[in-house]
Amino acid sequence: MATVLTHGAKSAAPVLSVLATPFVAIGRFLVTLAEAQPRMVALQKLSDTSDEELAARGVTRDGEMRRIMGVTGVV
Repeated sequence: MATVLTHGAKSAAPVLSVLATPFVAIGRFLVTLAEAQPRMVALQKLSDTSDEELAARGVTRDGEMRRIMGVTGVV
């Protein structure tokens, strides 16, 4: 029976993790900033609204999306 011992170089993962930390933080900040915009809030509210509720108000999901995004014509 043979025993094999390996001695490899230490992984660079901890160093890369430390170097990536500021970029991850900036990315999270930008996502949070974008999600706080009034359009995103309105789109989230529209997403949470059921089709039945929209029909009761006499609007369509497509029409509301166009209104929120400011699209006036057919693209």
